[in-house]
Parts: sequence; structure tokens; C-alpha cells
Amino acid sequence: MRGDELQKVTTRMLELEDLDAIAEIDYRVLGMKRPSYWRQKIEEMADEGPSKSLVAELDNKVVGFIMGTVSGWKFGIPNTIGWIDTIGVDPEFQKRGIATLLFNSILEEFKKDSIEHIYTLVKWEDWDLMCFFKAVGFTRGDIINLEYKIT
Repeated sequence: MRGDELQKVTTRMLELEDLDAIAEIDYRVLGMKRPSYWRQKIEEMADEGPSKSLVAELDNKVVGFIMGTVSGWKFGIPNTIGWIDTIGVDPEFQKRGIATLLFNSILEEFKKDSIEHIYTLVKWEDWDLMCFFKAVGFTRGDIINLEYKIT
């Protein structure tokens, strides 16, 4: 995507009406159709706290999304913490600056609520996603993910 094309991409708050577009992007990325999962996720994000979820549009078509919330003191984490839960970009538009645009847009939304830190979780094997978050300025945080495997 050339710079002038990226300038045509706009971001706005995610709405339930974006469900089909988000589910389609998810399908194109992961190869699974999960519209009921995305409906539940969008509804839960709206109920969890101030939702900071956004979509990126080009020519009135959703080409990417980012879902985030403000912490509501879950796990003893103060409400000055923002969480990025999910980011997705249509494969046709990946590596063209849309994910960075979405991140910068959600960053501005978090700033409106006086958020001081943003956290996210990334699977260790997902190098593309880890590289993206490193490129926009994320570093290893002070929260440790603990896991207990039930056998």
C-alpha cells in the first residue's frame, strides 16, 4: 500500500455491525469460521469495561481491527492499565501499515482515559506478532503469565 493509499484508511470505534467483517478477516487469517465466537467476544468486550476496540476501513470496507479494554482492577491490576486483546488485518492488506495505524489509534483512545501502560499477551511462537509489538515500542513487562496444565 502506498503512502497515499494508507492516508485513505480511517479508523473508528468497532460496532456489533462489524461482526461479519471481523469474522471474515479471522477466517482469512486462521482458516476457521467463528462468527458466534466473535459475536460473544464483541459483546463481552463491551461489558468488561471501557471498550477501546476499533476497525480500520478503506473505501467503506473493514480491512482490520484491534480490540482493547481498560483494566477494571482485575487480578489487582489498576485501572490505569489498558489491554490489547486482539489485532487482525485482512491478509490482502497486511504489511502495509494498517496494524500500526490501528495501534496508534487505540493508543490515542487509551490516552483519553489516562492509561499509563498497555499490556498484551502473545504466544512465544508467534514471531510475526512479537516483531510487530516490538516495532511499535512494546518491551517485556512485569506481569508473568503462569500456567497450570491439567492432565
